[in-house]
Amino acid sequence: MFSRFRKDQPGAAAPVSRAVPQAHDALPPLPEKAKPAMAMRQRAKPQPAAPATPDKDRRRRQRILELKSDMHTRLLDNLNLAAVDAASEAELRAEIAAITTEALNEASVVLTSEERMTLIQDLYFEVRGLGPLEPLLKDDTINDILVNGPQRVFVERAGKLELSDVTFKDERHLMRIIDKIVSAVGRRVDESNPYVDARLADGSRFNAMVPPVAVDGSLVSIRKFKKEKLGIDDLVQFGAFSEEMALYLEAAVATRLNIIVSGGTGSGKTTTLNALSSFIDSSERILTIEDTAELQLQQPHVGRMESRPAKVEGKGAVTQRDCLKNALRMRPDRIIVGETRGEEVIDMLQAMNTGHDGSMTTIHANSARDGVSRLENMVAMAGIEMPLRAVRSQIASAVNLIVQASRLQDGSRRMVSITEITGMEGDVISMQEVFRFERTGLEPNGKIIGHFTGTGIRSNFADRFKRWGYDLPNPIYDVIGER
Repeated sequence: MFSRFRKDQPGAAAPVSRAVPQAHDALPPLPEKAKPAMAMRQRAKPQPAAPATPDKDRRRRQRILELKSDMHTRLLDNLNLAAVDAASEAELRAEIAAITTEALNEASVVLTSEERMTLIQDLYFEVRGLGPLEPLLKDDTINDILVNGPQRVFVERAGKLELSDVTFKDERHLMRIIDKIVSAVGRRVDESNPYVDARLADGSRFNAMVPPVAVDGSLVSIRKFKKEKLGIDDLVQFGAFSEEMALYLEAAVATRLNIIVSGGTGSGKTTTLNALSSFIDSSERILTIEDTAELQLQQPHVGRMESRPAKVEGKGAVTQRDCLKNALRMRPDRIIVGETRGEEVIDMLQAMNTGHDGSMTTIHANSARDGVSRLENMVAMAGIEMPLRAVRSQIASAVNLIVQASRLQDGSRRMVSITEITGMEGDVISMQEVFRFERTGLEPNGKIIGHFTGTGIRSNFADRFKRWGYDLPNPIYDVIGER
């Protein structure tokens, strides 16, 4: 019926491995010495059936994993992969079900209907998708997938990590999925190049590190791509920041202030940057530069660039700095760098200082003051010998605003501070905080209690806002309780 998906192979199909469990082999056979004891128990008074022990469940799950591995090998031997690429999902599922049923009958293996359906679904994911990772990628409640070797897969839901029941058969199975992901984007990972950054087909960020660098098995991190872009109104509704802060940020972006979004890993920096970009006028030309393309800008005139690592022979690398230098020749109104982490900081600061105002980027830092220190350190690491005062003067004139995002211990992500850079006082960069998140307590369930408030300090850019038509009312800067 589905012969066009089968390879033309003479003779019978390859037999299933002997490791496949037989119908009568749900548990390993009892040793000979145990059989008389079993007979005595059978003559005794019948007892109610005891629930399956965890060890028995574990052995059965392991045998089903072995069965799935054997079935996958059989599929690869029998399916015409060139025809599979053009097949519809329904056709491919039907063919996988037919081959699976045939193999189970040959091996006299009996599975429940639920186990059979799960097996066919898993095999479909192995052929067309990313194996055990596929159900996690389809789960919209999961933000991050973290794999610590083949037997431990963690997921993050609502800011909290939890151990999932997903496992890989072994390290070879996990490596096969990793190779499938990285080869699709023209990259590689092996002993000579044991770590890799890549992007999944849906835009999710992927990072992997393999043995021997990863001691206990390959490490994989997937930051899932949000199909629905969160806007400012969504973030206000979720409690990421207040309406007053949203009004201020709209004015800051529209009046072309240079903005840095600072925060730790998973604090929501890219989400915040995406939301801020919604305030950019649609008539402006925007160029984005990223290591892994994640930004989802909605303006019609957007040019996206992505860096790439060196090829096998060690040549062909394109860094963020290379992209940034070229972007300056492409008449951008604004430049958005997904994350500044190295020598590209020099070109970013130069761009902000030479007519490309309104540019934005993100950095890793724990506070606004730490963010400025990070910029200084990155300039030093770039090998540029400049007096510290000159570096700080460059930063003070280039950067106008630092937005600090944070993931709190209850898993919530909040914009904990908005700080303006106002200039230099001697050798020190002067800063003033305009808005902050104040914590007031902790609920019994661990949820943080707090509120957003102004600091009582009027924005240093209030006159600029007014000239551009954004006359913000002074009460938005008031401290909560004084309004």
